[in-house]
Amino acid sequence: MADPRGFMKYDRKSATRRPVNERIHDWKEVYPGTPGRALLPIISEQAGRCMDCGIPFCHTGCPLGNLIPEWNDLVWRGDWEVALERLHATNNFPEFTGRLCPAPCEDACVVAIADEAVTIKNVEVAIIDKGWDDHRVKPQLTEWHTGSTVAVIGSGPAGLAAAQQLTRAGHTVAVLERDDKPGGLLRYGIPEYKMEKSVLDRRLDQMKDEGTHFKCNVEVGKDITGAALRARFDAVIVATGATVPRELEVPGRQFHGVHHAMEYLTQANRVAVGETVRDQICAAGKNVIIIGGGDTGNDCLGTATRQGAKTIMQLEHNVEPPVARAPHEPWPTFPRILRVSPANEEGGERVFKSSTIEVLGDEDGNVTGIKIIEVIRENGVNTAVEGSEQILPADLVLLAMGYTGPEADLLEQLGVPTNARTHAVRNADYSTDAEGVFVCGDAGRGQSLIVWAIAEGRAAAASVDKYLSGSSKLPHPVAATAQPIGH
Repeated sequence: MADPRGFMKYDRKSATRRPVNERIHDWKEVYPGTPGRALLPIISEQAGRCMDCGIPFCHTGCPLGNLIPEWNDLVWRGDWEVALERLHATNNFPEFTGRLCPAPCEDACVVAIADEAVTIKNVEVAIIDKGWDDHRVKPQLTEWHTGSTVAVIGSGPAGLAAAQQLTRAGHTVAVLERDDKPGGLLRYGIPEYKMEKSVLDRRLDQMKDEGTHFKCNVEVGKDITGAALRARFDAVIVATGATVPRELEVPGRQFHGVHHAMEYLTQANRVAVGETVRDQICAAGKNVIIIGGGDTGNDCLGTATRQGAKTIMQLEHNVEPPVARAPHEPWPTFPRILRVSPANEEGGERVFKSSTIEVLGDEDGNVTGIKIIEVIRENGVNTAVEGSEQILPADLVLLAMGYTGPEADLLEQLGVPTNARTHAVRNADYSTDAEGVFVCGDAGRGQSLIVWAIAEGRAAAASVDKYLSGSSKLPHPVAATAQPIGH
């Protein structure tokens, strides 16, 4: 264990972010250097707050089953090399989760029963960032090849995790990505200020050195049919994510200036790294309305702030959550509380209990505003508050209301059925009714967390390895099979 009295001697401290008036003028990460480097001056005492609890409930909060008490103890003792090994034992990409995961492990931390949780997420990213700085993250080359081939459709966190595991197991793996560069949402959905793309690229370079093949500008279903793909490869993994956005079905949706969040974020991410985008959707000087209060909405908020929006208003359908746990969400569950992202610190106004009922526009077909109404939720039913309508001016409306599922055409070509929620139907081992076709990540689970995507990618890889070889030595995250897959 770490310091036996650490949780009593030290208060929780997180990595300090750069000042708001500095960071909103660039696209660099909000932490000085990296979040890992930002915590290094106090890393020992923060890792030492991890107590010798009888049952480490942080394990139950983490779908990957990260060995949190072990690497906290190792960091406290200064054994960074072994800490990195224990971190990588359960997580292929801790530099991604350490930056992007909402850390359900911290809500399950035993210290959090009576005090503030251990800074698990910050310690995690400190271990991996230091590992990269010290050149201790190296390719893991397989000693033999099975001769089996696997196609992974999609290069987001689920697809990358599955591909790396299967490459290390000796299979020949090709990752097929329809965009011009691999990474999926990690590249084109996550803003640069949350994770610089150099963080992604160095991990992709490691995977290439290990033998994983990346084929970009290849759209399965168009450039190659699902049937042809199944004929060419011994196994196929669908890891496309849930990419079909939820639509705003109100009058006026057709006006120019109303866009899905991913249209906007993809262009902004390209521009942030120096690419040229024609007819860019830009928030500069505009009144911006963001419909949706989740992570994607916050990403739009931070991006619009950096682009120089005149005003930004973020609309959320639900009531404002409490700042502390509600009685019906006791420890160690992941509570619905008011969470403040770095983007929320930087500006914008959050409006709760609001529902959009109309988009307004001018004679030229351009959006000029939206009409909203207050809603209250009682007994599971939303009811509009009579007389609460109001009109908000808007030059740009961004729809960040979540995603309904994967694209059905691809699944149909592969012979994979979908359920009533349009998610791919799969078995407990991630296989489907289509022989040799597996589904992992948001394509089967529905919109979820990055940590779940990686966990499912690892679990699916173990199942594919067993399918191809008869057995598998690849680790299979327990939590990833404990969750219902659902039909």
